[in-house]
Amino acid sequence: MTRRYLFSDESGDLTFSRKPNVSTYFAVATLVIDEPHLRTLRATLGALRDDLAFRNHGLDSYFHATNDSYEIRRAVYTALSDLDFQVDVTLLEKAKAQPHIRASAARFFQYAWFYHLKWVAPRVLSPDDEALIVAAELGTRQTRKAFRQGIEDVMTQCINFRVKRSLAFWPCSSDVALQAADYCLWAVTRRWERGDDTYYKLIESKIRYEYDLWAKGDHYHY
Repeated sequence: MTRRYLFSDESGDLTFSRKPNVSTYFAVATLVIDEPHLRTLRATLGALRDDLAFRNHGLDSYFHATNDSYEIRRAVYTALSDLDFQVDVTLLEKAKAQPHIRASAARFFQYAWFYHLKWVAPRVLSPDDEALIVAAELGTRQTRKAFRQGIEDVMTQCINFRVKRSLAFWPCSSDVALQAADYCLWAVTRRWERGDDTYYKLIESKIRYEYDLWAKGDHYHY
């Protein structure tokens, strides 16, 4: 029996229109890591945060790729490149989503998670493993309830019944592993949304699966 951790993050908004500052893609990512390597990741990033603080960087926040300075980003990506984990990313180009798929934010969220976990789960989880899926806490209590129900339903459909699994929603600030997932997904989506692969190149070896779900589709609904 192996304990496996899947720290997840989502990127992009759930607004379905062509407006300024609205994302083209919605993406789901999971950082997959085993227990011994998780201890190393937590220790490494914890020590890095202390070191940065002594150098007067990042004194007022946790690691967050969107908000961090260039110095912090480079330091975090350099540290991540030496750690042992894999990241899987599923991207959905929102304008290609049929109306019934985007009827609600919860529906679209569940759809994205289903196709992500359908590919990931059989490849990282074996019967009799223990799996902890940790999602970053987001939205209101009512939103989290709907999203939790969606992920739990997807877990039932996509994970072998012999895998003992649990789902947790933790604040991103509570665990550097969630922050690592945020950093990895940010690098991927920055490449897709802006064509900037500066940070992607630093962790490219960690990206196992990067899939545009509707790449073959050519019909746009808005």
